[in-house]
Amino acid sequence: MAKAKAKSGLSTEGRIATHRRARFDYEVLDTFEAGIALLGSEVKSLRHGKASLSEAYAVTRRGELWLKGLHIAPYEQAGPDAPDPLRERKLLLHRHEIRRMEAKVHERGHTLVPLSMYWKEGKAKVELALVRGKRQTDKRETIKRREQDREMRRAVRGRGRR
Repeated sequence: MAKAKAKSGLSTEGRIATHRRARFDYEVLDTFEAGIALLGSEVKSLRHGKASLSEAYAVTRRGELWLKGLHIAPYEQAGPDAPDPLRERKLLLHRHEIRRMEAKVHERGHTLVPLSMYWKEGKAKVELALVRGKRQTDKRETIKRREQDREMRRAVRGRGRR
């Protein structure tokens, strides 16, 4: 996905933020795309790329899906009535998708974590993942596999140079 820039230098397409440790700390079972209900000054701040997903997670409440812990920095020109940077934000999905996720979350050890935020057709979207926490041994295996892949790439790349 190419990242386009508007005349003002603000992002109109592409990634806003990613949760880099999510795939390391959790085993991703399923992914979903959701819209997010934002206020005007939050959209402006997102266009400047000022968001953090590191502490965010999603919860279901009364048939609705809410994103907690997402930090969107206050927009400088918003004035004194800027919204709370850590307020809960409603995720926009079809009712049957929310019910399906709710059923999966109630299984033991599953949770909903945002993997990334991005622009799609001018609207902010969140890539949500149904995840299960990894144990320490699983994390070690991930590191070992990554190092083996890196060594194989080096070996293949080095063979052609001689």
